[in-house]
Amino acid sequence: MRALTWQGVNELSVETVPDPGIESPTDVVVRVVRTVSCGSDLHLLGGYIPFMRAGDVIGHEFVGEVVEVGADVRRHRVGDRVVVSSFIACGRCWHCRHEEFSLCDNTNTNPDITEALWGFAPGGCFGYSHAMGGNAGSHAEYVRVPMADVGAFRIPDGVSYERALFASDTCSTAWTGVDLGGVRPGDTVAVWGAGGVGQMAARIAQLQGAERVLVIDRVPERLEQVRTQVGAEAIDYSTQHVGSELLEATGGRGPDVCIEAVGMEAHAPGPDYLYDQVKQQLRLQTDRPTALREAIYQCRKGGTVFVLGVFAALADKFPVGAMMNKGLTVRGAQMHGPRYIPRVLEHMERGDLVPDHLATHVMPLEDAPEGYRLFKDKQDGCVRAVFTP
Repeated sequence: MRALTWQGVNELSVETVPDPGIESPTDVVVRVVRTVSCGSDLHLLGGYIPFMRAGDVIGHEFVGEVVEVGADVRRHRVGDRVVVSSFIACGRCWHCRHEEFSLCDNTNTNPDITEALWGFAPGGCFGYSHAMGGNAGSHAEYVRVPMADVGAFRIPDGVSYERALFASDTCSTAWTGVDLGGVRPGDTVAVWGAGGVGQMAARIAQLQGAERVLVIDRVPERLEQVRTQVGAEAIDYSTQHVGSELLEATGGRGPDVCIEAVGMEAHAPGPDYLYDQVKQQLRLQTDRPTALREAIYQCRKGGTVFVLGVFAALADKFPVGAMMNKGLTVRGAQMHGPRYIPRVLEHMERGDLVPDHLATHVMPLEDAPEGYRLFKDKQDGCVRAVFTP
């Protein structure tokens, strides 16, 4: 089959790779109909996740048709239209029983790497380096889906592949941040980052009753989508002072919940960005936490900061003093797909969660390297590149 492979830093290639098959009785094989780029993939492309090997198939968000079913699979049949959680969960361990599915104890087949980095290993993920299990990714014609009864979900008849695609990770990641960030009716929520996850976090915060939602970015096309497609307020940090705007919006108090949806390659004006960029390029730190610092500084006293952007390991000048003395709750998580995907699909079916506009560029899988170039460089208004194997 054909698949998009990582060949080295900033080097992608569509190659012929072996077809997947059933390896365990809980597996299914899915013929991929749509798969989409994600901002966290750019960390792999840039070499900031140092556990990739040449030839690895990347991608972790996808929908498709079940074409082969393992003997122990009970929820799926050949021909089912499914959306698959980007993180793989067993459904049986302590964390899965507590709906912390991305922390599954049993699905990361290379736990030593992340145990050394973080103390414990999270679950496995499709197409996201050998630190996360080395599972083949979704930018391919076919994908083997382990533990399919836990992580694959039948798409309702009234929901298109194009819409359900964003339930795989984008919307479920956003719902993770809004829910675990504790957004309540009447809250003011600030979201750093107007990519797919940031926009959907803003929309889901509205669905949860937030009174005002403000999204911070600098890319004009994305800020326009925030205004016209999401119906949230937009702050352009390249021309507006973020702190002043947030204080003005909250009567001087600051947002109740701040959601960081940027991650380890954040951009910002001013010397902090240059400092972080130099240290990251010299590998003196792994992450640029500019947006996270700002979220901590701007959150109201006693508020919550939720980290949705992907971070790798270590960052300098983390404002622990502000966190402690302001009484902040700081949380983070990868997406708990089986916990939120069913809820996302329900809202998609009702029509009050519509992420279709994020698919600004749809192209054949063979053109995926060009799609990633547009996506990485934010050219031609690219918010997400969708590939059709």
